[in-house]
Amino acid sequence: MDVLRTPETRFAQLKDYAFAAHYHVVKAQDGTELRMHFVDEGPRDGEIILCLHGQPSWSYLYRKMIPILTGAGYRVVAPDLVGFGKSDKPASVDDYTYAGHVDWMNQFLAGLDLTGMTLMCQDWGGLLGLRAVGDQPDRFKRLVIANTGLPNTTTLTDDISNMMGKMYPMVPVPTAAMVQEQFSGGTPGAFIYWIKYCAEAPDFSVRDVFGLLSNISDDAVLDGYEAPFPDENYVAGARKFPSCVPLLPQHKADRIAGDAAWAVLEARNFPVLTAFSDGDPVTKGGEQAFIKRLGNVKNVTIKGAGHFLQEDQPEALSKEIIAFIQET
Repeated sequence: MDVLRTPETRFAQLKDYAFAAHYHVVKAQDGTELRMHFVDEGPRDGEIILCLHGQPSWSYLYRKMIPILTGAGYRVVAPDLVGFGKSDKPASVDDYTYAGHVDWMNQFLAGLDLTGMTLMCQDWGGLLGLRAVGDQPDRFKRLVIANTGLPNTTTLTDDISNMMGKMYPMVPVPTAAMVQEQFSGGTPGAFIYWIKYCAEAPDFSVRDVFGLLSNISDDAVLDGYEAPFPDENYVAGARKFPSCVPLLPQHKADRIAGDAAWAVLEARNFPVLTAFSDGDPVTKGGEQAFIKRLGNVKNVTIKGAGHFLQEDQPEALSKEIIAFIQET
Protein backbone atom coordinates (compact mmCIF):
# COMPACT_ATOMS: atom_id res chain seq x y z
CA MET A 1 0.00 0.00 0.00
CA ASP A 2 1.39 3.39 -1.01
CA VAL A 3 0.74 5.99 1.69
CA LEU A 4 1.00 9.76 1.46
CA ARG A 5 1.45 12.18 4.34
CA THR A 6 0.50 15.84 3.86
CA PRO A 7 3.48 18.13 4.54
CA GLU A 8 3.16 19.89 7.91
CA THR A 9 3.74 23.24 6.20
CA ARG A 10 0.26 22.96 4.70
CA PHE A 11 -1.21 23.35 8.20
CA ALA A 12 0.83 26.35 9.31
CA GLN A 13 -1.20 29.31 10.55
CA LEU A 14 -4.64 27.94 9.72
CA LYS A 15 -7.45 30.21 10.81
CA ASP A 16 -8.73 29.36 14.32
CA TYR A 17 -6.86 26.04 14.44
CA ALA A 18 -3.99 26.14 16.93
CA PHE A 19 -4.56 22.79 18.63
CA ALA A 20 -1.70 20.49 19.61
CA ALA A 21 -1.27 17.49 17.31
CA HIS A 22 -1.54 13.93 18.68
CA TYR A 23 -1.04 10.70 16.76
CA HIS A 24 -1.99 7.04 17.05
CA VAL A 25 -0.95 4.24 14.68
CA VAL A 26 -3.50 1.79 13.27
CA LYS A 27 -2.90 -1.02 10.79
CA ALA A 28 -4.45 -1.72 7.42
CA GLN A 29 -5.49 -5.26 6.54
CA ASP A 30 -2.17 -5.85 4.76
CA GLY A 31 -0.24 -4.76 7.85
CA THR A 32 0.64 -1.27 6.62
CA GLU A 33 0.91 1.15 9.52
CA LEU A 34 -1.19 4.31 9.20
CA ARG A 35 -0.78 7.33 11.43
CA MET A 36 -4.06 8.85 12.61
CA HIS A 37 -4.03 12.42 13.88
CA PHE A 38 -6.35 13.61 16.60
CA VAL A 39 -7.10 16.72 18.63
CA ASP A 40 -7.28 16.10 22.40
CA GLU A 41 -8.29 19.22 24.33
CA GLY A 42 -9.80 19.97 27.72
CA PRO A 43 -9.37 18.60 31.24
CA ARG A 44 -7.95 15.07 31.43
CA ASP A 45 -10.63 14.08 33.93
CA GLY A 46 -13.49 15.62 31.97
CA GLU A 47 -16.16 13.51 30.31
CA ILE A 48 -15.07 12.73 26.76
CA ILE A 49 -16.93 14.02 23.72
CA LEU A 50 -15.76 12.12 20.64
CA CYS A 51 -16.26 14.39 17.61
CA LEU A 52 -16.28 12.60 14.26
CA HIS A 53 -16.26 14.35 10.91
CA GLY A 54 -17.28 13.19 7.46
CA GLN A 55 -16.38 13.82 3.83
CA PRO A 56 -14.36 15.80 2.80
CA SER A 57 -13.76 17.60 6.08
CA TRP A 58 -11.44 16.90 9.03
CA SER A 59 -11.10 17.96 12.67
CA TYR A 60 -10.91 21.54 11.41
CA LEU A 61 -14.71 21.28 11.22
CA TYR A 62 -14.88 21.33 15.03
CA ARG A 63 -12.46 24.22 15.60
CA LYS A 64 -15.25 26.60 16.73
CA MET A 65 -16.95 24.03 18.97
CA ILE A 66 -13.89 22.70 20.77
CA PRO A 67 -13.28 25.84 22.89
CA ILE A 68 -16.99 25.99 23.83
CA LEU A 69 -17.11 22.34 24.89
CA THR A 70 -13.79 22.38 26.75
CA GLY A 71 -14.81 25.63 28.41
CA ALA A 72 -17.81 23.77 29.84
CA GLY A 73 -15.46 21.21 31.42
CA TYR A 74 -15.45 18.47 28.80
CA ARG A 75 -12.53 16.70 27.13
CA VAL A 76 -12.86 16.75 23.36
CA VAL A 77 -11.21 14.10 21.18
CA ALA A 78 -11.53 14.80 17.46
CA PRO A 79 -9.68 12.39 15.16
CA ASP A 80 -8.97 12.85 11.47
CA LEU A 81 -10.22 9.79 9.60
CA VAL A 82 -7.65 7.93 7.54
CA GLY A 83 -7.36 9.78 4.23
CA PHE A 84 -8.25 13.15 5.74
CA GLY A 85 -6.72 16.02 7.68
CA LYS A 86 -3.32 15.34 9.17
CA SER A 87 -3.85 11.57 9.09
CA ASP A 88 -2.04 9.37 6.56
CA LYS A 89 -3.61 8.98 3.14
CA PRO A 90 -3.48 5.68 1.26
CA ALA A 91 -2.95 6.68 -2.35
CA SER A 92 -5.37 4.31 -4.13
CA VAL A 93 -9.17 4.49 -3.97
CA ASP A 94 -9.08 0.69 -3.70
CA ASP A 95 -7.44 1.04 -0.27
CA TYR A 96 -10.67 2.46 1.19
CA THR A 97 -13.71 0.40 2.14
CA TYR A 98 -16.54 0.87 4.62
CA ALA A 99 -15.37 -2.15 6.63
CA GLY A 100 -11.79 -0.89 6.57
CA HIS A 101 -12.77 2.51 7.94
CA VAL A 102 -14.80 0.86 10.72
CA ASP A 103 -11.81 -1.29 11.62
CA TRP A 104 -9.50 1.74 11.77
CA MET A 105 -11.95 3.54 14.05
CA ASN A 106 -12.28 0.50 16.30
CA GLN A 107 -8.48 0.26 16.52
CA PHE A 108 -8.25 3.95 17.38
CA LEU A 109 -10.79 3.75 20.21
CA ALA A 110 -9.31 0.55 21.64
CA GLY A 111 -5.74 1.80 21.32
CA LEU A 112 -6.49 4.97 23.28
CA ASP A 113 -8.84 3.03 25.58
CA LEU A 114 -11.45 5.77 25.49
CA THR A 115 -14.50 5.14 27.68
CA GLY A 116 -17.54 6.95 29.04
CA MET A 117 -17.85 8.85 25.78
CA THR A 118 -20.53 11.00 24.26
CA LEU A 119 -20.40 10.45 20.51
CA MET A 120 -20.94 13.52 18.34
CA CYS A 121 -21.22 12.32 14.75
CA GLN A 122 -22.09 13.95 11.43
CA ASP A 123 -21.99 12.71 7.82
CA TRP A 124 -19.58 9.74 7.61
CA GLY A 125 -18.86 10.31 11.28
CA GLY A 126 -22.23 8.68 11.86
CA LEU A 127 -21.82 5.81 9.43
CA LEU A 128 -18.53 4.96 11.15
CA GLY A 129 -19.18 6.11 14.69
CA LEU A 130 -22.49 4.29 15.08
CA ARG A 131 -20.92 1.12 13.71
CA ALA A 132 -18.16 1.51 16.32
CA VAL A 133 -20.87 1.87 18.98
CA GLY A 134 -22.31 -1.41 17.72
CA ASP A 135 -18.90 -3.07 18.00
CA GLN A 136 -17.77 -1.51 21.30
CA PRO A 137 -20.91 -0.31 23.11
CA ASP A 138 -19.32 -0.31 26.56
CA ARG A 139 -17.12 2.62 25.56
CA PHE A 140 -20.11 4.92 25.02
CA LYS A 141 -22.49 6.71 27.36
CA ARG A 142 -24.73 8.74 25.04
CA LEU A 143 -25.06 9.68 21.37
CA VAL A 144 -25.45 12.96 19.48
CA ILE A 145 -26.52 12.22 15.91
CA ALA A 146 -26.50 15.06 13.38
CA ASN A 147 -26.98 15.11 9.60
CA THR A 148 -26.10 11.46 9.14
CA GLY A 149 -27.57 7.96 8.97
CA LEU A 150 -26.88 4.28 9.54
CA PRO A 151 -27.62 2.29 6.35
CA ASN A 152 -29.25 -1.11 6.81
CA THR A 153 -31.43 -3.64 5.00
CA THR A 154 -34.65 -2.06 6.29
CA THR A 155 -34.15 1.35 4.69
CA LEU A 156 -32.11 -0.01 1.77
CA THR A 157 -33.94 -3.12 0.67
CA ASP A 158 -32.69 -5.38 -2.11
CA ASP A 159 -35.27 -3.85 -4.47
CA ILE A 160 -34.07 -0.32 -3.79
CA SER A 161 -30.46 -1.38 -4.08
CA ASN A 162 -31.08 -3.15 -7.39
CA MET A 163 -32.86 -0.08 -8.75
CA MET A 164 -29.91 2.14 -7.81
CA GLY A 165 -27.53 -0.38 -9.33
CA LYS A 166 -29.37 -0.07 -12.65
CA MET A 167 -29.51 3.73 -12.38
CA TYR A 168 -25.82 4.31 -11.71
CA PRO A 169 -24.40 3.52 -15.17
CA MET A 170 -27.10 5.65 -16.83
CA VAL A 171 -26.18 8.81 -14.90
CA PRO A 172 -23.74 11.08 -16.76
CA VAL A 173 -20.57 12.16 -14.99
CA PRO A 174 -21.83 15.40 -13.44
CA THR A 175 -20.28 18.70 -12.50
CA ALA A 176 -20.62 20.10 -8.98
CA ALA A 177 -23.34 22.43 -10.28
CA MET A 178 -25.32 19.46 -11.61
CA VAL A 179 -25.09 17.72 -8.24
CA GLN A 180 -26.30 20.87 -6.49
CA GLU A 181 -29.25 21.05 -8.87
CA GLN A 182 -30.18 17.45 -8.11
CA PHE A 183 -30.04 17.95 -4.33
CA SER A 184 -31.88 21.28 -4.50
CA GLY A 185 -34.66 19.71 -6.55
CA GLY A 186 -35.06 16.81 -4.12
CA THR A 187 -34.46 14.28 -6.88
CA PRO A 188 -34.65 10.71 -5.49
CA GLY A 189 -31.47 9.72 -7.33
CA ALA A 190 -29.49 12.81 -6.28
CA PHE A 191 -27.08 10.76 -4.21
CA ILE A 192 -26.14 8.72 -7.28
CA TYR A 193 -25.03 11.98 -8.90
CA TRP A 194 -23.00 12.75 -5.78
CA ILE A 195 -21.29 9.34 -5.89
CA LYS A 196 -20.50 9.70 -9.56
CA TYR A 197 -19.18 13.25 -9.21
CA CYS A 198 -16.77 12.27 -6.42
CA ALA A 199 -15.67 9.05 -8.09
CA GLU A 200 -15.37 10.09 -11.72
CA ALA A 201 -15.48 13.85 -12.28
CA PRO A 202 -12.10 15.01 -13.60
CA ASP A 203 -12.55 18.42 -11.94
CA PHE A 204 -13.48 17.13 -8.46
CA SER A 205 -12.22 19.47 -5.77
CA VAL A 206 -12.69 19.76 -2.02
CA ARG A 207 -13.25 23.48 -2.44
CA ASP A 208 -16.14 22.84 -4.83
CA VAL A 209 -17.71 20.38 -2.38
CA PHE A 210 -17.86 23.10 0.26
CA GLY A 211 -19.28 25.43 -2.36
CA LEU A 212 -21.93 22.82 -3.05
CA LEU A 213 -22.88 22.03 0.56
CA SER A 214 -22.12 25.22 2.48
CA ASN A 215 -22.27 29.00 2.27
CA ILE A 216 -18.68 29.59 3.36
CA SER A 217 -17.37 32.76 1.74
CA ASP A 218 -14.18 33.21 3.78
CA ASP A 219 -11.25 32.10 1.62
CA ALA A 220 -9.10 31.52 4.72
CA VAL A 221 -11.64 28.95 5.99
CA LEU A 222 -11.83 27.25 2.60
CA ASP A 223 -8.03 27.15 2.58
CA GLY A 224 -8.23 25.33 5.91
CA TYR A 225 -10.51 22.64 4.53
CA GLU A 226 -8.34 22.28 1.44
CA ALA A 227 -5.04 22.20 3.36
CA PRO A 228 -4.82 18.38 3.71
CA PHE A 229 -4.97 17.91 -0.08
CA PRO A 230 -2.01 19.52 -1.87
CA ASP A 231 -2.99 17.94 -5.19
CA GLU A 232 -5.11 15.23 -6.81
CA ASN A 233 -2.84 12.48 -5.48
CA TYR A 234 -4.08 13.08 -1.93
CA VAL A 235 -7.84 12.95 -2.49
CA ALA A 236 -8.41 9.21 -2.99
CA GLY A 237 -10.17 8.92 0.38
CA ALA A 238 -12.40 11.91 -0.30
CA ARG A 239 -13.28 10.60 -3.75
CA LYS A 240 -14.07 7.11 -2.48
CA PHE A 241 -16.25 7.86 0.56
CA PRO A 242 -19.59 8.34 -1.27
CA SER A 243 -19.00 5.11 -3.18
CA CYS A 244 -18.67 3.32 0.18
CA VAL A 245 -22.22 4.22 1.22
CA PRO A 246 -23.83 0.77 0.89
CA LEU A 247 -26.48 1.58 -1.70
CA LEU A 248 -25.61 -0.81 -4.50
CA PRO A 249 -26.14 -4.61 -4.67
CA GLN A 250 -22.47 -5.39 -4.06
CA HIS A 251 -22.65 -3.63 -0.68
CA LYS A 252 -25.15 -5.94 1.00
CA ALA A 253 -22.64 -7.16 3.60
CA ASP A 254 -22.26 -3.57 4.82
CA ARG A 255 -26.03 -3.17 5.09
CA ILE A 256 -26.23 -6.39 7.13
CA ALA A 257 -23.47 -5.03 9.38
CA GLY A 258 -25.63 -1.94 9.77
CA ASP A 259 -28.50 -4.18 10.94
CA ALA A 260 -26.25 -5.56 13.68
CA ALA A 261 -25.30 -2.07 14.83
CA TRP A 262 -28.96 -1.02 14.91
CA ALA A 263 -29.74 -4.06 17.07
CA VAL A 264 -27.15 -2.94 19.62
CA LEU A 265 -28.45 0.64 19.62
CA GLU A 266 -32.01 -0.59 20.19
CA ALA A 267 -31.00 -2.99 22.95
CA ARG A 268 -28.70 -0.60 24.81
CA ASN A 269 -31.21 2.29 24.91
CA PHE A 270 -28.51 4.96 25.02
CA PRO A 271 -29.70 8.52 25.63
CA VAL A 272 -29.78 10.00 22.12
CA LEU A 273 -29.89 13.57 20.88
CA THR A 274 -30.82 13.98 17.23
CA ALA A 275 -29.70 17.42 16.08
CA PHE A 276 -30.27 17.72 12.34
CA SER A 277 -30.13 21.10 10.63
CA ASP A 278 -33.02 22.74 8.79
CA GLY A 279 -31.06 23.34 5.59
CA ASP A 280 -29.26 20.13 4.66
CA PRO A 281 -30.41 18.75 1.28
CA VAL A 282 -28.43 15.52 1.77
CA THR A 283 -29.85 14.16 5.03
CA LYS A 284 -33.19 15.99 5.27
CA GLY A 285 -35.60 13.93 7.37
CA GLY A 286 -32.90 11.47 8.41
CA GLU A 287 -33.61 11.97 12.10
CA GLN A 288 -36.95 10.15 11.75
CA ALA A 289 -35.32 6.71 11.53
CA PHE A 290 -33.59 7.27 14.87
CA ILE A 291 -36.68 8.76 16.51
CA LYS A 292 -38.82 5.80 15.41
CA ARG A 293 -36.38 3.02 16.24
CA LEU A 294 -34.65 4.28 19.38
CA GLY A 295 -36.66 4.82 22.52
CA ASN A 296 -34.69 7.43 24.44
CA VAL A 297 -34.44 10.27 21.92
CA LYS A 298 -34.46 14.03 22.38
CA ASN A 299 -34.92 15.78 19.04
CA VAL A 300 -33.89 19.35 18.23
CA THR A 301 -33.50 21.22 14.97
CA ILE A 302 -30.42 23.36 14.43
CA LYS A 303 -31.79 26.34 12.54
CA GLY A 304 -29.91 28.34 9.96
CA ALA A 305 -27.47 25.56 9.14
CA GLY A 306 -26.66 23.44 6.11
CA HIS A 307 -24.89 20.10 5.86
CA PHE A 308 -21.87 21.26 7.89
CA LEU A 309 -23.81 22.49 10.90
CA GLN A 310 -20.64 22.56 13.04
CA GLU A 311 -19.42 25.30 10.71
CA ASP A 312 -22.72 27.16 10.35
CA GLN A 313 -24.08 27.07 13.91
CA PRO A 314 -21.29 25.96 16.29
CA GLU A 315 -22.66 27.86 19.29
CA ALA A 316 -26.20 26.53 18.94
CA LEU A 317 -25.05 22.94 18.42
CA SER A 318 -22.57 23.12 21.32
CA LYS A 319 -25.27 24.55 23.60
CA GLU A 320 -27.60 21.64 22.77
CA ILE A 321 -24.84 19.08 23.40
CA ILE A 322 -23.92 20.58 26.76
CA ALA A 323 -27.57 20.73 27.87
CA PHE A 324 -28.12 17.13 26.73
CA ILE A 325 -25.11 15.84 28.69
CA GLN A 326 -26.22 17.71 31.79
CA GLU A 327 -29.76 16.35 31.48
CA THR A 328 -28.60 12.74 31.12
